[in-house]
Amino acid sequence: MENYNFWFIVGSQDLYGEETLKKVNEHSLEMVNSWNVNKTISFNIVWKPVVRNSKEISDVIKDANNDEECIGLITWMHTFSPSKMWISGLKSLKKPILHINTQYNKEIPWSDIDMDFMNLNQSAHGDREHGFILARMRIPQKVICGYWREIETCQRIDSWMRAAIGAHESNKTKVLRISDNMRDVAVTEGDKVEAAIKLGWTIDYYGVGDIIDYVNRVTEDEISKKLEEYKSLYDFNSALMESIRYQAKEEIAIEKCMKEKGDYNAFHTNFQDLQALRQLPGLSVQNLMRKGYGFAGEGDWKTAALCRIMKQMVADKENGTGFMEDYTYHLNSQNSMNLGSHMLEVCPSFADEKPRIIVSELDIGGREAPARLVFKAKAGNAILVTLTDMGGRFRMICHDIVCQNQDEEMPNLPVAGVLWKPLPDFITGTEAWIYAGGGHHSVLSYDLTADIMRDFAEIMQIEFVHIDKQLNLQQFRKELDWNDLIWKFKG
Repeated sequence: MENYNFWFIVGSQDLYGEETLKKVNEHSLEMVNSWNVNKTISFNIVWKPVVRNSKEISDVIKDANNDEECIGLITWMHTFSPSKMWISGLKSLKKPILHINTQYNKEIPWSDIDMDFMNLNQSAHGDREHGFILARMRIPQKVICGYWREIETCQRIDSWMRAAIGAHESNKTKVLRISDNMRDVAVTEGDKVEAAIKLGWTIDYYGVGDIIDYVNRVTEDEISKKLEEYKSLYDFNSALMESIRYQAKEEIAIEKCMKEKGDYNAFHTNFQDLQALRQLPGLSVQNLMRKGYGFAGEGDWKTAALCRIMKQMVADKENGTGFMEDYTYHLNSQNSMNLGSHMLEVCPSFADEKPRIIVSELDIGGREAPARLVFKAKAGNAILVTLTDMGGRFRMICHDIVCQNQDEEMPNLPVAGVLWKPLPDFITGTEAWIYAGGGHHSVLSYDLTADIMRDFAEIMQIEFVHIDKQLNLQQFRKELDWNDLIWKFKG
């Protein structure tokens, strides 16, 4: 993540004279230097000299477009920058844009304020002009208003940066499909061409035979190194070694296949199509997710891609992001909850304890008992995010949840799980998810927020709906109806 840069571009014009423009450069450089040592802002901001005319604006935007390490632009009008000058440059813009409405000085110097001060400190004036041209050109912009030194302003800048990183990574997301979708399931289907156009995803099919070929070529030395990795991360009984060794072979094979077939960074499996594989990948998938690969089960390429993107947004965090499935309900009228899990594939980044490797029969798939990690997940605020194909458009659904400590044991269910309470309450939140068309697969994250995911959806220009603690179900249903009308025109 150290290679992610954001360019800070400050607008003005020649009308003010060299002394004022010199001050604009000094102030903006001071701001960038301050932000870059501020631990609240996680990514590097690159200072650019003030732009004063259409050519300078166009040149700096073209340079940003061509710089692969430039993830997005932060624009600010310290003085007044007539917006017609920005049209040519903005027409060529290919990067996300944050429009910060701030001011170098915090307060009005009442006893000293004069026309020189007014000419220099005109963001209240200039940023409205800038905001208009972005709105007029229908360019998605994130607007953050607030004093640039305030911690809340810096936190909001950091959040938007993560959304922009998600957009950048979305265009590099490559899903290796191991087999196809689970038969007869609707929610895991979707328009792969539209995903390539709208989200930048590459989604390619490979047969299970390709993985089997790689499994057969795994060496003993490779297995030994992988087992040492497992020993450093997880607890397990050496009596389970045969099953664990096979999962190690599967992990090595899947990762090699992804790298050698085209640098894929997300994948899915399908328990209905295992052919000569002795075990459904379990531990192997979990450890690959721990390393940052996107994954989803049952051929769900949309969730696998989303998992990869969301992991990249918070690659510097440790609280946990990964694939999730709604599993079963705890319908206690006073304390209803949802238990999320999957047959095998729950990311160890969720664990509140050191995960254990166990081997247990799996009553589905028709293969030998696979090794998998089991653990209880941590408590805390989190979000569930899913992407559903509504026919002609993608809808992102984000649900605020509160993960709970799991006090009870499940001696007969050998899976890792996450126990949570949906907001605003179990019934309202669950009904809203179903009304919105949310599937049973999602990505759960303790690190990301709905605001970040909303910014990501706006950058990618896809529909976004949010289920939060203030949700009114009837109003939410109206929002879904309005969105159907609005997105018919947005496309």
